[in-house]
Amino acid sequence: MCMTHASASDEEAAPTNDPGTDSPVDSAGHKAQPGDAKRAALVYNPIKVDQDAIRASVERESAAAGWGPPLFFETTVDDLGQLATREALEAGADAVLVAGGDGTVRAVAEALTGTGVPLTIVPSGTGNLLARNLQLPLSPPDAMVTATFSGDHETIDVGIAELRRADGSRHEHAFVVMGGMGMDAAMIANTNSDLKKRLGWIAYVDGAARSLWSAKPFRILYEVSGQRMRTARVQSVLFANCGSLPAGLSLIPEASVADGQLDVAVIQPKGFFGWFFVWRRVAWINGFLRRHFHRSRAFLKLRTADNAIVYSRGTTVEIMPEAAQPVQLDGDEFGEAVRIECRIEQKGLTIAIPSGHDISGA
Repeated sequence: MCMTHASASDEEAAPTNDPGTDSPVDSAGHKAQPGDAKRAALVYNPIKVDQDAIRASVERESAAAGWGPPLFFETTVDDLGQLATREALEAGADAVLVAGGDGTVRAVAEALTGTGVPLTIVPSGTGNLLARNLQLPLSPPDAMVTATFSGDHETIDVGIAELRRADGSRHEHAFVVMGGMGMDAAMIANTNSDLKKRLGWIAYVDGAARSLWSAKPFRILYEVSGQRMRTARVQSVLFANCGSLPAGLSLIPEASVADGQLDVAVIQPKGFFGWFFVWRRVAWINGFLRRHFHRSRAFLKLRTADNAIVYSRGTTVEIMPEAAQPVQLDGDEFGEAVRIECRIEQKGLTIAIPSGHDISGA
């Protein structure tokens, strides 16, 4: 799989990894050598984690498992994690841990897709969207670090999005949670970074409010898995590998990381008050009613009572807006695109989870 380096910014990242070295080294300054004991590599955003604590935890658990000294890589402004992960693989890493925001997780997952090398997600940052969808323990971080060496392995799907720009260039990127075009991407662009640092995911409420007042619907053509081409006037169109958001919001409740399918949600409220029906679907029907009455006829009737959100599902989706629109992948801005072609890489990523942890409902 050929991936281009993302130009988007995950979160602020500190400059480089171990100064003065031109190849990965462990905590004792040793370079990885062929034939050494198994070794883990930690890719982390130094702005988002307590680097001394997490490095110590990985060193401790590596030694307890009889593995060699671990390798450490910091993300930078220029590398969100893809290049660092490729360096870890070239150094012979048998497992990779990632600690950072959702964009860091996305970047590292992109580099590991198709390799079979297991990824451990150590929850950090503001969203932890993939960790939440997999219902992984969010704290303490030691729980997930331990899973690297003594946990179970599962495979999950990875979404691949090819973005076509107005100048005709194409760029391909992976996503593990969801991507979108339209107001959701504008909301992320309008979120104050300082507010996000202080309040976490709640800062997106501010970005959403500012985007809502200026949002204008746009027309798209879209096609899901070879079905007939459809047209819609939308505020956003989302393509998802999993569908839960913070605060218990279930945007796409049927989405699963292990079903080999992409779930598509076309957001098309009619006027300002149409957003009430979007909220009703996401917070009330998909949330409360689904949890408590999901088998009742009343719920089945309510879930199809309006078309503020239209759902579909398939292995591929192609989206063509009437004009270039902003795009986001796993909460990071990816500029504007005039066309998106998405596919699913079924079971493309191996992940490490705590022993006995069940992700079948994710």
